[in-house]
Amino acid sequence: MYIVYFKRLFDVFTSTFVLLITSPLFLITLFSLYILNKGKPFFFQKRPGKNGHIFSIIKFKTMNDRTDTDGNLLPDAARLTWIGNIVRKTSLDEIPQLINVLKGDMSLIGPRPLLVEYLPLYNEEQAKRHNVRPGITGWAQVNGRNAISWEEKFKLDAWYVENLSFILDIRILFMTVKKVFISEGISSNTSVTMEKFTGSK
Repeated sequence: MYIVYFKRLFDVFTSTFVLLITSPLFLITLFSLYILNKGKPFFFQKRPGKNGHIFSIIKFKTMNDRTDTDGNLLPDAARLTWIGNIVRKTSLDEIPQLINVLKGDMSLIGPRPLLVEYLPLYNEEQAKRHNVRPGITGWAQVNGRNAISWEEKFKLDAWYVENLSFILDIRILFMTVKKVFISEGISSNTSVTMEKFTGSK
């Protein structure tokens, strides 16, 4: 009942409420990044959603577009701006995704939407993450986020899909608030974001 009817209603009402109460922070961040990123405060990227449906995810742009002499983007660590670092640590970069939730591309809670190029790399168990809408936060995010391996992350995603419930979603929401305040698991051990997934061994 919750999955079919109430989860979507919960997403819409909660996202609208959060957008309203965070609007001052949203506008301040938008203005700051607009100046620092030369008129480009947002980052858009194609991501696979439920059943592999492709949509454009919206985030605040925390990295600049600096390239090397061959025109290739520099590593993430070299492109992360000082204000972008603050925005990432406070998870403010995720706020625009509430628009994705209102559009129906995403849910507040679910497996994080990853890169389109990963789709053919998933095994049957890992592919379960696409049986539900992707989320702004999820079971893997509150249990390690970028500080755990891809295999651990996908196991947590599959567990969430198999055990999805209202109580679990509420639990994840409260755990997310705690994680945001302590800025835990934002980076992996070897990168400021997360290394690319190349398939399970």
